[in-house]
Amino acid sequence: MNPQMQGVSWSWIAVALTVPGLAAALIAVPIWLKGQPILGNLAGTAVIFGAAVGLILRERLELDRIAQECLDRGFVCFPEPSAFTRYAIYAFIALFEVMVLFSVSLKVEEKVRRRGYAPEWR
Repeated sequence: MNPQMQGVSWSWIAVALTVPGLAAALIAVPIWLKGQPILGNLAGTAVIFGAAVGLILRERLELDRIAQECLDRGFVCFPEPSAFTRYAIYAFIALFEVMVLFSVSLKVEEKVRRRGYAPEWR
């Protein structure tokens, strides 16, 4: 069994946990502050899901390359955990990041809405 087929790539999972969420926030926050929460959410969601699709494709290409190496050596090897599980990890990370983005959006929208009122009316 090829050792690269065992386990998940923790470094790429760490990238999926940090980079897309930060990039989405950097894009969405200025749009939210201009009073466009839906547009900011759409832009941030596109960044997060786009990164997830890219990471899933990277994982697939890596698994295909490793599987081809196994076939070239004359045996068949299967990834553990399965390819679906590996893809699902990136998809669930993206889904979680989008939920966090939407939750933060609600807080920012409330602050933007409230700043138009005098402090004694807040």
